[in-house]
Amino acid sequence: MLIINAYWVGLSFMWSALHPIILPAVLLNFVSDAKKNTTLGLLTFAGLLIAMVVQPVFGAISDGWGSRFGRRRPLMVIGTLFDFLFLSILAWGGGFIWLIIGYIGLQFSSNTAQGSFQGLLPDRVPENRMGLAASLKTFLDTFGLILAALLAGRMMDPQTHNPTAIMFVVIGLLAVSASITILFTPEEPVHERPAMDWRSIFAYLKFDPRKHPDYWWLTAERASFLLGIYGVQAFGQYYIQDVLRVPDPPKQMGNLLASITAGVIVLVLIGGWLTDRFGAKKILYGASFLTAAGMILMLLTKDIRALAIFGSVVGAGIGLFLTSNWALANRLAPREEAGKFLGLTNLATAGSGALARLEGPVIDYLNAAWPQAWAGYKGLFIFGAICMLLSVTFLNKIKSSK
Repeated sequence: MLIINAYWVGLSFMWSALHPIILPAVLLNFVSDAKKNTTLGLLTFAGLLIAMVVQPVFGAISDGWGSRFGRRRPLMVIGTLFDFLFLSILAWGGGFIWLIIGYIGLQFSSNTAQGSFQGLLPDRVPENRMGLAASLKTFLDTFGLILAALLAGRMMDPQTHNPTAIMFVVIGLLAVSASITILFTPEEPVHERPAMDWRSIFAYLKFDPRKHPDYWWLTAERASFLLGIYGVQAFGQYYIQDVLRVPDPPKQMGNLLASITAGVIVLVLIGGWLTDRFGAKKILYGASFLTAAGMILMLLTKDIRALAIFGSVVGAGIGLFLTSNWALANRLAPREEAGKFLGLTNLATAGSGALARLEGPVIDYLNAAWPQAWAGYKGLFIFGAICMLLSVTFLNKIKSSK
């Protein structure tokens, strides 16, 4: 199970280093300060929309893939090899257009590999051990995030924003983790390739919102909560640069992510017990109010140390949310359609990440309208707190937890 899940370390490290640290820093070489939030927001918005489509489509394609190497691994190999190409273009293409090509191409290739990779767990792990396998997946995923938080900012050149050092680490770790999973996970040969039914690929996206209303309120609650979080994650480095004026924003952004992650880990470890003891809805109420408080406290930040402290408050709220929301989603999803419903929950997660990137143009507009007041960044934290409170409103609509 560790071998099957090893690829998560490389994937988590790559995206956790790229989105909040590498990409915002490299963009400063090609766009003006006045347009940086807008450019970053629109670019990552487009990329996440691509991810929402490519990942489930290639997951379904791998279901019908036939080869002597199995169903999943051939597409994993193809996607990962193209990852190396697009990461190189993104880092060393030498221009804004090449950066766009590298990033958009990476969304295609990485989600091709990941969509196929996610099928390995149900393929190879017995049902009675699926809980342990999922726990190991979460642990390795978080481990990759911690590595990115500690290394990415420190390995970026604060003056030239040259990503060479950290990009070699990204490529190396992705290669090692992918190799462990691909080479040492046995798959049965598939000699007959079934006819591809494109209707079946998209069938799981269809649903009747009138059925299972509690589940859709929970999905809305999840999307609202994460919308507030992803905005701070996406534009935090520019806030640190413009408002706190620290000498090394990428490094300080990495430190902030480490503080948030520390809070996440502590509360994830006890969140399951709290959820079973007091009920998921009560823990979700606490998570929303705690995270909203952390967002408001960030408005009072005067230095990077205070930001790290308040960031750990936000991280604690996120940790409680991740555990209790997913537990409640598994309880509310109809058992006969659990895969489809949980897949739709993940689409809501990716969708909130994409929408959060559209805050970029608003931040630039507000910052320009009131120079030196940084109204855009203040609005970012206020909007985050509003999203938390809105998630409570959706949570109130859920009538049953069974």
